[in-house]
Amino acid sequence: MIRGNSKTSRREFLRCSAAIASTALAVPCVVPASSLGKDGQAAPSERITLGSIGVGSMGRGDMKSLMQVEGTQIVAVCDVFEDRREAAKKVADERYGNGACTAYNDFREVLARKDIDAVCITVQDHWHALIATAAARAGKDIYCQKPLGITVEESQAIRDAVRRHGRVFQTGTQQRSDRNFRVACELARNGYLGKIHTVEVAAPGPSYQRRYTKPTTPEPIPPGFDFDMYQGPAKARPYNGGLWAWPDWYLTRDYCVGFIVNWGVHHLDIANWGCPAVTAEPCELKFTGSYRHDGLTDNINDWTGEFRYASGLRMAYSDSGHPNRQGCTFRGDEGWVYVDRGHISMEPESLRTVEIGADKISLAVGAGGSHYNNFVQAVRSRKDPIAPVEGGHQATYLGMIAEISIKLGRQLRWDPKAEKFLDDAEANGLLSAPMRSPWKLEKEA
Repeated sequence: MIRGNSKTSRREFLRCSAAIASTALAVPCVVPASSLGKDGQAAPSERITLGSIGVGSMGRGDMKSLMQVEGTQIVAVCDVFEDRREAAKKVADERYGNGACTAYNDFREVLARKDIDAVCITVQDHWHALIATAAARAGKDIYCQKPLGITVEESQAIRDAVRRHGRVFQTGTQQRSDRNFRVACELARNGYLGKIHTVEVAAPGPSYQRRYTKPTTPEPIPPGFDFDMYQGPAKARPYNGGLWAWPDWYLTRDYCVGFIVNWGVHHLDIANWGCPAVTAEPCELKFTGSYRHDGLTDNINDWTGEFRYASGLRMAYSDSGHPNRQGCTFRGDEGWVYVDRGHISMEPESLRTVEIGADKISLAVGAGGSHYNNFVQAVRSRKDPIAPVEGGHQATYLGMIAEISIKLGRQLRWDPKAEKFLDDAEANGLLSAPMRSPWKLEKEA
């Protein structure tokens, strides 16, 4: 049974609404801002109503940031932890000076509300695809934390649903809204480094994390925690607090591919933004690494390898415990630029004075504000935000196919148009994974 804190009775709830999907419920029908604009678009003078799905530490931060954008209002919060959703509701109610925000345990109740224009999805990775595809079908615009799922198939499903239903989608790869990253990519894209021959990417791995010391024996489920809903499409297992606490869930394959994808997606996204050939050209890839076998944690621990392209381009990717420094470096035959959070360096130094002309590629799509402000601007304009769904998808699958190479222990060939491995049924079998019944990933026709 779906539980929540709505003041509407279940009988009224069902009588007033229609299902948006085979498993979805709906709530009282209210005219949303999106219905007040021309041709179904949000009128610039109207507020954008939002629901926050997942309001733990990161989710609360996303919610608060969206609340700071002018013309927005959080009207619903959702979390499988009762204390989290009630705390988030309190924050919203205090911000707006009323009790209008409703708290829910089940995301489907949020998506069923006709008065919500957009949702922010900040939950464990194994839930991203189910919630984001359902949100797109429900007509919601979406701010979704990275990565786009735990398999390539899930990431593809999000992309396809967003485009099929004409939704605005902002990936939570916020480095695109940072000027240094944008400058580095514009220098690379516009030929100021000459022909790019090498891209070097490194992200933090989990090896620096403490060893797993928590007992792995079953524990009582805490009051107010819907553990079955938390597990959702993942396999059912006895409750243990290590299954949801950070960083442990990052290191558990049922919920996350690991740092190679969940953290690496940030710098892989910048690599792809500055050098689109890394996802446009076929490649051969070979990676090595090791896996954790520590308590409940079981996914990737360290990695190193590279993607090689027929054009001569190569992209090295490793955890930062290997020679590559954390961040992204573009190397061309006339110079290089390195960028990480809070730092940018380049050679020659004259690149610092370059002005990107009107005849050049500009990546400043609504830049100048926050990643959240950029999303809301896109909801109003119906134009893609700075981190659209395709970018999130491509950055997601780069890490995933690297991990598949490690798992199989061999070189693979990747076709970016078909988004499949060439002549390797075993590798292609790892592009998807079953979900626990009754959860099912609905694909677009």
